[in-house]
Amino acid sequence: MSAKIKTIKAEEILDSRGNPTLKVLAYSENGYGAFAVPSGASTGSHEAQELRDGDPNYSRGLGVNKAIEKIDKIISPALLGIDVCDQKKIDSILLKLDGTDNKSTLGGNSVIGASIACAKAAANEEKVQLFEYLRGLENVLPSSSPTPLLFINLINGGKHARTQLAFQEYLLIPQTDNVTEALQIGAKIQQTLRDLVVGEFGSKTATMGDEGGLALHIESVKKPLELLMEALNKTENLARARLGLDVAASSFYSNGIYSVEGKNFTSEMLFDLHSKIIKDFNIFSVEDPFFEEDFGNFHKLLSKNPGLTVVGDDLTVTNSSRLYAAIKQKSINAVIIKPNQIGTVTETLGTMKLARENGIECIVSHRSGETMDDFIADLAFAFHCFGLKAGALGKPERDVKYNRLARISNLANKSTTA
Repeated sequence: MSAKIKTIKAEEILDSRGNPTLKVLAYSENGYGAFAVPSGASTGSHEAQELRDGDPNYSRGLGVNKAIEKIDKIISPALLGIDVCDQKKIDSILLKLDGTDNKSTLGGNSVIGASIACAKAAANEEKVQLFEYLRGLENVLPSSSPTPLLFINLINGGKHARTQLAFQEYLLIPQTDNVTEALQIGAKIQQTLRDLVVGEFGSKTATMGDEGGLALHIESVKKPLELLMEALNKTENLARARLGLDVAASSFYSNGIYSVEGKNFTSEMLFDLHSKIIKDFNIFSVEDPFFEEDFGNFHKLLSKNPGLTVVGDDLTVTNSSRLYAAIKQKSINAVIIKPNQIGTVTETLGTMKLARENGIECIVSHRSGETMDDFIADLAFAFHCFGLKAGALGKPERDVKYNRLARISNLANKSTTA
């Protein structure tokens, strides 16, 4: 099917942190698609760069009027009349218009907004589910799990909370590919965890981080894991769920030193800390355990811990060149996929394809500054990805993604058993 793009528009909305972001709308002959662009607080230095206004008198310089202008005056005219179902051509035009590796001319937020809005319009034009349309764009090898595991962030630290806790995310991963069951396990453990925290620290300490998890005013990086293990035991879910970490080590690294629990750690000391934690708490996955350029220690942690999922995020930033370096050095066996880290649907799928061809699992992820968009659920389901990471339960911008995954997985199950 061929259908021409009629126009692309953009407007300013607020993300889950109350900061301005873009909503991009694409109109084709008989289709329509909209994408509300998320924004990260903990970002890798090699990510696509957002375009912000920089006006200190408005939203601390985070306005997006410049990005809207790029869409109205440059992107929309260039895509006018292009087949909305030709994603590779759309994205190649966007890349040529920008002309930089980090999308600094048009802004990564403008580019990804237009790219995904067009993909949604194309699915609407072809009258298919978005995950079905995405599946036809690239041949990405599926993981061993038919439905993504849920990586649920129950305790927030690092740049996602205003506390002294260095590690950024403490994750619960229910060991089931049944999304509804996984959500039930997650909800039960999350409530039990909250009760434990209130009981030990008092109700005033049970504040919420950017991604909906508890923000604990503590320094100990082990204490959250102890609380989570207690919650697992209390709910009798020790065999049904495991724990993971997003260390986001670059956020507390400077000049060869990591600042953890008010102390200075060398990479060797941090390696020893990780090794003990992995053993003591039967850790399922560790994301960004070291600084984003330290491919060697990623490899060492992976090689010394058979069965551990070592995940690259700031290390790889959904960038095929960075991923290739990680593959070559055997640094990881899983990679975070965030479309706005790289800028277009085509580039995102290219990175996923490279990962799976080299035995690297894909975990599709949200950002800390999120919107009510559920695109990443379709992306994760389309290619039977290893995981979907969308935050804690209970915040609407997180729930919408989990609920979408549950809905489309149920649809798929019904169609295969019919």
